[in-house]
Amino acid sequence: MGFGAIIIGDEILSGRRQDKHLAKLIELLGERGLKLSWVRYVTDSRPFLVKTLNETLTTGDVVFSFGGIGATPDDHTRQAAAEALGLPLELQPEAEAIIRGKFGDEITGHRLQMGVYPAGAAIIPNPYNQIPGFSIAKHYFVPGFPVMAWPMVASVLDTHYAELFHAEDYVEQAVTVWEAYEGHLIDLMERITADYPDLSLFSLPTFAEADRRRSVELGVKGTAARVAAAMAEITAELGRRGYTWDDKA
Repeated sequence: MGFGAIIIGDEILSGRRQDKHLAKLIELLGERGLKLSWVRYVTDSRPFLVKTLNETLTTGDVVFSFGGIGATPDDHTRQAAAEALGLPLELQPEAEAIIRGKFGDEITGHRLQMGVYPAGAAIIPNPYNQIPGFSIAKHYFVPGFPVMAWPMVASVLDTHYAELFHAEDYVEQAVTVWEAYEGHLIDLMERITADYPDLSLFSLPTFAEADRRRSVELGVKGTAARVAAAMAEITAELGRRGYTWDDKA
């Protein structure tokens, strides 16, 4: 079982807004010793959303879906989820009680639509404005607004997946090698890859520009003991070659 994300919104795909959910989800998972397996950016199109959910529902992964759960005409996520699951939409009782409690005498049918989900869905409490999200089939549907979505995602992880926290022996470690060219380090990378086939090596160059120095971020991912051993070899060899480096946070 992995963790995936669906980030919905024409405004993100058109560039009118910059997505912030991906970086935050990676952070929330990382704090708990978990990692993201995949992400999809999806347009506000019901047929495309149905197609996407038909595919993600077969993965068995835990999926966080951001956006499109309101009741305006451009929100299609609730309807698409019901269609993908082959379920009717219905007013969820807990959601109805929360929404009626929030609006009191000002309740309207339009507002109650925000509590209409695929049949059998559970609510995800929203600490910001109380209008809940919903979950079904290990898919967790939250609003597109970060101030609402991020506490809801954290609550889902802490409530339902705490047994997975830090269960996997997995770390990432890297150094920033100053004034280095990737091409000059390929032989070192090849040696580490050959000696540590169970680890994943990565190399990310930064080019000199204005007051920014040229550098290469060089590191490995895998089990803690093996990562420590590989990084010890990497830094020892960097020292022999006269490079300076800093630990990458």
